[in-house]
Amino acid sequence: MNIHRYYDVDIVNGPGTRCTLFVAGCEHQCRGCYNQSTWRLDSGVPFTLALEEQLIADLNDRRIPRQGLSLSGGDPLHPHNVPHIRRLVKRVRRECPGKDIWLWTGYTMAELSADQRAVVAEIDVLIDGRFIEAERDARLLWRGSRNQTIWYLRQPQGEHTEQHTAQRHADQGDPQCPGGESAMQHQ
Repeated sequence: MNIHRYYDVDIVNGPGTRCTLFVAGCEHQCRGCYNQSTWRLDSGVPFTLALEEQLIADLNDRRIPRQGLSLSGGDPLHPHNVPHIRRLVKRVRRECPGKDIWLWTGYTMAELSADQRAVVAEIDVLIDGRFIEAERDARLLWRGSRNQTIWYLRQPQGEHTEQHTAQRHADQGDPQCPGGESAMQHQ
């Protein structure tokens, strides 16, 4: 898997202070995408074991507490990226207790393959859907267009629970997430 950028301290891509990884490869190629340089699988640089070790160390660094990991791109759920992302999120779950994992994808929940669903079963929040330029809305939190959905797949923990709860829309029902847990969606 290739990546374009790793931010060891990020306050833009999800709540709190986070580590953020932008991967290469996207099949959607949405018109108006702000990350077009990440579309090609062979762009960027290899995601090395050394960088993975650094990411884990950064998530566990108590000098700059991070709330979690954000995965974006490109598309972390591009079929080529799925095995690498799955391994990474399982490692983060195992070695970084209490950290949440957010993932952005152009696929919708309904379009996910079994392998992609296996990744989603390991994360806390999924933001799904292609960027649609005609539905662009700069006022949206953590999304670029109104068609995109924020799926809260696990109960948030820690100091940001109230923030997440305030963002939920209970009138949207209680869809089931791929892991069988209850999920809330925010559109």
